[in-house]
Amino acid sequence: MSISRWRMRTSSACTRPIRIRSARSRHSLARCCPARCGRRNARCIRALPRRRSATSPLPSSDTPGVSRAAQEAKASPLLSLLALGNFVVGMGVFVVIGIVSPIAEALHVTKADAGIVITSYAIAYALLSPVGAALTGSLPRRTVLAGSLGLFCLGTLLSALSTSLTMLALSRLIVALGAALYTPLSAGVAVAVAPPEERGRALAKVFAGMTLAQVVGVPLGAWLAYRFGWHAPFFLTAVLAALCALVLVRTIPRNIHVPAGSVSSILGALGNLRLMVAVTFTATLMCSVYIVFTFFGPIIEASTGAEAGLLPLYFMLFGLGAVAGNFIGGHLSDRFGPLRTLVLVCLAHMVLLPLFAVMPWNPWLLGLIVMVWSCFAWCFMPPQQSRLVAIAPSAPALALALNAAMIYAGIAIGSAIGAGLLDWKGLPVLGIAAGISGAVALVHLLVSDRLARRRAVI
Repeated sequence: MSISRWRMRTSSACTRPIRIRSARSRHSLARCCPARCGRRNARCIRALPRRRSATSPLPSSDTPGVSRAAQEAKASPLLSLLALGNFVVGMGVFVVIGIVSPIAEALHVTKADAGIVITSYAIAYALLSPVGAALTGSLPRRTVLAGSLGLFCLGTLLSALSTSLTMLALSRLIVALGAALYTPLSAGVAVAVAPPEERGRALAKVFAGMTLAQVVGVPLGAWLAYRFGWHAPFFLTAVLAALCALVLVRTIPRNIHVPAGSVSSILGALGNLRLMVAVTFTATLMCSVYIVFTFFGPIIEASTGAEAGLLPLYFMLFGLGAVAGNFIGGHLSDRFGPLRTLVLVCLAHMVLLPLFAVMPWNPWLLGLIVMVWSCFAWCFMPPQQSRLVAIAPSAPALALALNAAMIYAGIAIGSAIGAGLLDWKGLPVLGIAAGISGAVALVHLLVSDRLARRRAVI
């Protein structure tokens, strides 16, 4: 039977492509019926699917929680704006380290007492990060991001207006709440925007603002404090936070979705061995870093005999290494996987940190060691965040919030261990202890990976 024209017959099902040939044309048409009956017969064709035009929207990503708006946001400067917010947060957090002396002089307290400003912030951040992520899980992401920067602005403004150490320490609690809401959620949005194969680089881009704050924000804040008074860097940070919040309100899509946890999920997560072992690896690694970095200044002085005026140069080298390490970590995570990247980071800490026990060093060689170590120290964040999202795919915001809390827990533990060792054996023992801590972090990582491979934890 000859067919004189294109024909379409109906049937209940079809799954394989079938070809109908026209007598008037040498061309053929292959179509697959969505009913999927598996027969090769023209009568089985139920409906010919319509071709997608060149102007049709692209299919949405298969990544959980990714909407079409999120895909459009990927091509926009959203990630750069989120990084700008992290820059503001990083500047407001780390600038205190460089202005402890002006604060102590202005408020008539000792430098040790002024250190409570840093301690209060670290404790508040570690406690508020997971709780804040759960309590704001039902709110629009744009509202939470802009509102968190608003809180950060308010707390920083109160810090600038503080007239006593108590008022300054309390204002840092508000600052910690804003930062604890913003930083983990910005990482969650980066995960939602990026396809799985580009998550590491997206996280690195968003987190780059935090590392850039150490290169630019901290030296700038210190210069402002010594030039115009310790209030000046807080005023500048408050203005930047307000401007960034307004920009995010006008830029972030309304319907972007990041799966969030609840208060009950926090309680469940804290009782889940596999998740907590994975998350606390961050604290173990940061502990090894801050055993040395807490006393970075005295170590540099003892090693090189450099004057105090040259110390900012080494801090800047550390900051440059942090920026490079952040992007390298994202690339390595996408290329070789989070686990291999984190194993490399732990091995590098085991090798590099004991070098700080060998003193003195040539100043130029010491600068190279500082940059390479800083690169590996900040290389871990993108792969660790990618790893936690893969372990807890249904609650990435909660996992990232716990990870952020563990950063400050590790800082507190590492600083305490370093202080105790310094009083006991002096500076050289710090590098050895930090190297041993890096080995502990490697064992922790391997145990965590073994547990996480069983199944997703949430």
